Amino acid sequence: MEFSIKSLRQTSPERISLELSTGEEIKATVGLAAELRLYAGKVLEEQELEALRSSAALALCKNHGMELLSYRPMSAKELRDKLVQKGETAENAEAAVEWLQSRGFLDDERYAGMVVRHYAGKGYGAGRIRQELQRRGVTRELWEEALKELPEQEDKIDKFLFSRLKDPGDRAQVQKVSAALLRRGYSWEEIRAALARFRAVWEDE
Repeated sequence: MEFSIKSLRQTSPERISLELSTGEEIKATVGLAAELRLYAGKVLEEQELEALRSSAALALCKNHGMELLSYRPMSAKELRDKLVQKGETAENAEAAVEWLQSRGFLDDERYAGMVVRHYAGKGYGAGRIRQELQRRGVTRELWEEALKELPEQEDKIDKFLFSRLKDPGDRAQVQKVSAALLRRGYSWEEIRAALARFRAVWEDE
């Protein structure tokens, strides 16, 4: 059985709509139309039509992935999950992720470094940053490597401590501030060292 493309209509700068002789509408990308040399009046065999449907869905999925990445950086897992959540098939989402990775648009190593710098700049410690990287689907190998670039956090801890702690002799106050630093991802060793620095300054005054 043969089918023909009745019309092609561009619906956006990157997308087109194909109307078939059967009345079926297939959405695709301008790039795919150029690649397959689609035009009004072109006749398609049944196998060609099925291949066109699959290619169009994948092309749109890749386009969708690019759009999502234009809003904010993501890990491969985040993008894969987001595409499926938005209605793409798992197979197309995986293929789109691989395609974007192969072209350098999606890079978990680069993304891990961005996350580390972002949260370090906001005053969070290594523990909290690890949680964020894990939550975003970055593999342990990559986030451990990215954390090697974590700058010294003493200034961040001291700034937080000096803004919250008024009396190092007040145990309840010390416990409350220490718990807040723990939640921000700092270790007990880092907190104890910061408290020692605070007490030294307090005693000098």
